[in-house]
Amino acid sequence: MTISGAEQVARVLRVLHVEDAELDHQLILAELIRAGLRVEIERLDSLPAVLAALDRPWDAILSDFNLPGFSGLQVLEALKDRQSPVPFILISGEIGEDTAVAAMRNGAADYLLKNNLARLAPALLHAVDAAESERARLAADQELVRSKQRLHQLAGHLQTSVELERAAIAREIHDDVGGSLTAVKFDLAWIDRHAQEPEVRARVAAALETVNSAIEASQRIMHNLRPAILEQGLVAALQWMTARFERRTGIEASLLVGEERLELPSGVPLVAYRTAQEALTNVSKHAKASRVDIELSQDSGVLTLEIRDNGRGIASGDLGKERSFGIRGLHERAATVGGWVDLSSTPGSGTSLILTVPLDPDAIDALDDATDFGDDRGQSIWGRA
Repeated sequence: MTISGAEQVARVLRVLHVEDAELDHQLILAELIRAGLRVEIERLDSLPAVLAALDRPWDAILSDFNLPGFSGLQVLEALKDRQSPVPFILISGEIGEDTAVAAMRNGAADYLLKNNLARLAPALLHAVDAAESERARLAADQELVRSKQRLHQLAGHLQTSVELERAAIAREIHDDVGGSLTAVKFDLAWIDRHAQEPEVRARVAAALETVNSAIEASQRIMHNLRPAILEQGLVAALQWMTARFERRTGIEASLLVGEERLELPSGVPLVAYRTAQEALTNVSKHAKASRVDIELSQDSGVLTLEIRDNGRGIASGDLGKERSFGIRGLHERAATVGGWVDLSSTPGSGTSLILTVPLDPDAIDALDDATDFGDDRGQSIWGRA
């Protein structure tokens, strides 16, 4: 934000002047008025009064360096302690270069010599402009953080809602569709037992085969919607998923588990299961892999699930797609339990996806400082899944 010439004339700047010499105060005031600035300036020369005044709203603070019983650097330090964004300009008749540099490093906006005040008005306006720009940037950053928090909350709510809806649909399929298909199967079996004509029995056998396929399909859909196998634990669910994936796709799949019995917080097993499910689905669709390795481990209070394939990897043309929502969805799902997802790939050498979930508040402290917490740059071909 830059103050235009018209705004400079119309605006009244509130300035605190820390100065013990009334003559110097009047000279500085005259210089500001001569430059066409409108100011409300207050002079203070005791440290307690200055410290009390720092809590009031100011556009800028001008301060001498040497004052009775204290220095301008003490005022600057007090301003920093309050985390105030008000610009501070040091004005002195006897300020050395080292002192000026120290003041600038400590947060001063500028420094001037009393015998050369021609730069005072431009320096003051520049400092006010810079402070207002910084305040605007901080406000924008805070709003961005709040917006991201709201989006994460919405994403978490949507994930929960989707799972609840999936569970409801799975129950309906089990109770209504599954029950009806089973009843039809019994009726067809009764007809098969009592029918005499070969043509009727042949049609009944075909109908039974169709009903059996429909029952298997409904069971598969129920498992995909709400995996009942998770009631047996995450390890059992991953073992079932791995074996089923290998049978269905013909891709060799292995599961390595560090510990058979895992005590996991509520929600974590489903997040891990869905992550593996999404990864395997996309391996079968896009990776052109011949092998997939899944590894599940728990160490130092951190659960880690890695899915690696030896497929074609992510091609350079697939990076940065705007609609790559697959990996973003995994990020959001992992965030609902305090975890994150890392995706790495080398074209022609396969892809690795790692889900990391700290299981207790202290677990994250055990991680190395260089740990990559995941960076969703949309560099995924998985949005097409």
